Amino acid sequence: MAKSGKDYFGLGRLVSVILAIIPITALILGVATRFSEGKIVAGLLRLLLGWNIIWIVDLVLMILNGRIMRLLNI
Repeated sequence: MAKSGKDYFGLGRLVSVILAIIPITALILGVATRFSEGKIVAGLLRLLLGWNIIWIVDLVLMILNGRIMRLLNI
């Protein structure tokens, strides 16, 4: 779904950073992004572990390069 090279469904970088700052939206959109890419295991891991370190890493990566972390590509 993110064909424009951006995460969070191709939204602009500023909107994506704002959404990544809010923990619950970052969790929901991170899980939805991974499921929309067809990465079921990565989506489930993000759902279970996305509220802690993954959220902080996603926030930093979203600010720096506009993409969330891709730790697992399964």
